[in-house]
Amino acid sequence: MAGSNFKDKNIQDVIGWVLRGGVIVSMAVVFIGGVIYLYRHGSSTVSYRQFQGVPAFVQSIGGIINGILNLRGRAIIQAGIILLIATPVVRVIFSAIGFILEKDYLYTAITLFVLLVIIIGMLTGRGG
Repeated sequence: MAGSNFKDKNIQDVIGWVLRGGVIVSMAVVFIGGVIYLYRHGSSTVSYRQFQGVPAFVQSIGGIINGILNLRGRAIIQAGIILLIATPVVRVIFSAIGFILEKDYLYTAITLFVLLVIIIGMLTGRGG
């Protein structure tokens, strides 16, 4: 796509496929995790007397990976949610690549700034 054959429409098509693919893949992963979770815990009786938050194994990347390897439904659902959250970040990265290929340096700088804000927000846990 680089060079004289590269057009703005090409990058828009790629971004569209990234967004669609990310949503479809994350939806499938959440669905598979939900089926596994319901298969294992669907007949369990829930006690509302004591609040039980999110299990510890889905609060870290290592725990999620370990849970996926052990086919734990909650870990697979969590991975699907992470994929869904990562989809727009990947879109911003592809937008930056597109602007670089177009040699549009103003929009490249703005997109990289947006990416930096997203990354800082993810690492610090602060929004806004």
